Amino acid sequence: MPKRVDHEQRRRQIAEAVWRVAATRGLPAATLREVAAEAGVSMRLVQYYFTTKERMLVYAFELGAKAAGERMRASFAALGHPPGPADVVRICLLELLPTDEDSLMLARVHAAYYAAALTDASLATAEAENPQHMLENLIASQLRVGQETGEVPASIDPTLEARGLAALAAGLSSTMLVGGRSAEDATALVRYHLARLFPGGRNTRR
Repeated sequence: MPKRVDHEQRRRQIAEAVWRVAATRGLPAATLREVAAEAGVSMRLVQYYFTTKERMLVYAFELGAKAAGERMRASFAALGHPPGPADVVRICLLELLPTDEDSLMLARVHAAYYAAALTDASLATAEAENPQHMLENLIASQLRVGQETGEVPASIDPTLEARGLAALAAGLSSTMLVGGRSAEDATALVRYHLARLFPGGRNTRR
């Protein structure tokens, strides 16, 4: 009886090989041949699933975004209680920082994609549709909820604060990747801004 193939698992195997190549050698090195070698499969198999390099890279990027979302959902589940606005904002920001092996890999991959998107139109489109705007919208909505419950000062602008926080996390992540700031310093900066937005101090601890 022929062995049943899990096609989605095959695609993920190839995409994770893209991540490893991109994280260590940059996205230009992620050719079909190099990715096939990293994944331990034939180049013909990679072409079977993705046809072109561009499709492979876009799929790997989208899978990376999903992986980041899965990490956040796991952090929410670990709270042991329904997350409040401060919980949501804190977790969304801190999960973007490369503080462990998995988040470091995802941050390096995203940095590699961002650099390549400067000269590659297909990747620029993928970057334009990245979760950054979704993150900003989510944070803004939670700040508005916090204002309604009295946890967040009514004087702040949720939209502008959300944009600033998302940019802060992205900048801290980039700086950490090149050794310019430690995880402790980056986490302290995030907590400083959370304490300003949630002055009551509720749910601002990791």
